[in-house]
Amino acid sequence: MATFGNFANRLPDPAFNVAPDGSTTNAGAGDFGPGFSSVKFTSTQPVSVTRTNSGRVITRAIVGHHWKIDISYNPMTRAEFEPIASFLEERRGRLKPFFVVLPQHASPQTASSGTISVSGAIASGDTNFLVSGTSASGMNLERGDMITINDSADSNHLKAYKIVRVHTSANRLSSDSDLDQATERRYYVVPPFEKDITSGSTVVYTNPLIRVINTKDVFEYSLGTNNLYQFSLSLEEAQP
Repeated sequence: MATFGNFANRLPDPAFNVAPDGSTTNAGAGDFGPGFSSVKFTSTQPVSVTRTNSGRVITRAIVGHHWKIDISYNPMTRAEFEPIASFLEERRGRLKPFFVVLPQHASPQTASSGTISVSGAIASGDTNFLVSGTSASGMNLERGDMITINDSADSNHLKAYKIVRVHTSANRLSSDSDLDQATERRYYVVPPFEKDITSGSTVVYTNPLIRVINTKDVFEYSLGTNNLYQFSLSLEEAQP
């Protein structure tokens, strides 16, 4: 065994294990979490809608966007159940945030490689941004892929974004003169960026972490006569 510096703060899953001591350093084959039987992924953007006397409809976003995640598991043995049960009970309901990786967004739909960097500063509220990569062949992110941003100037920018549109130098708006290289892309995302982002920040597209809390303070499960544990989980995104 080895000493370690931090406790793991990601929900155990088939690709991520947490040891009995709470670390990943000393985790073994029996410490992986079970896979999900189903995932319900919801995009929530509260909007205020006002209708004037003339019939005109005025809409505006009133609070920040967040993702909601409902996870169901297949019936589990106790050995399968305990890694996630211990992890979640230690979070004490809604008290302690943690991270989750969704299997459908653990990797891009088309294999991508190399570093993708932000080209030019991004302002809070922007819905698109220019990026450059190490090679055109490795820049294969598509609409529907999830990303986070690694900004050395702001370690608290932990919001997760979904790409909804991709422009290349060959397929772009005629007014977009900045997008003129084969190794560049312009990504449009949902929701709009919540914070300013510095140029040179890195786009994280493999295992993007979504920071979440439980939606309730009660931890409960069912144990059947077959000694299998039944459990589901409801989470919502939570920014620091």
